[in-house]
Amino acid sequence: MSAPQEVTLVLSAIRRGEAESDDLLPLVYDELRQLAQFQLQKLGPQQTLQATGLVHEAYMKLLGGAGAWEDRRHFFGSCARAMRNILVDAARTKHRLKRGGNWHQVTLGDAPLPEAEAGLDLLALDAALAKLEHVDPRQHEIVMLRYFSGLTIEATAEALDIGTATVDRQWRFARAWLHREISQGTA
Repeated sequence: MSAPQEVTLVLSAIRRGEAESDDLLPLVYDELRQLAQFQLQKLGPQQTLQATGLVHEAYMKLLGGAGAWEDRRHFFGSCARAMRNILVDAARTKHRLKRGGNWHQVTLGDAPLPEAEAGLDLLALDAALAKLEHVDPRQHEIVMLRYFSGLTIEATAEALDIGTATVDRQWRFARAWLHREISQGTA
């Protein structure tokens, strides 16, 4: 794992035009691979994507915005969002290929969401997250860092520069809000 300061320094150099986005990949590759494995584990054995492919596809998507990352937190948040979008697109493709058949439920497995939410499909979660982003951007960012990036409460608090009690409280509220949205089918 690279030192957070080293990643931030390279991101700053990219923004100033003093470095290329290719200089960043060796520093963050292992962390991105762990993030991808974390995301894919939640989908269960029926998914066909591999962690390496997910990392490469997400990184390629991010290259279009190279130099736009403010810091390490912003970069890894962008990576988590890109991976989520890739997984949602894959789920949509599978659903579309079924041509009106039953929706394939994507189990979120050992995710830190309550047990009642274990059978959610990724499309419903994505729609609810998009709505949460408009309702409360900070809670959306907490969900992205906790759920999609796999950060602990403490790591999320450090990344957002807020207290752990605040993260814990907003994490619990966001999970309840997402559960309600998905249960009501209003997302």
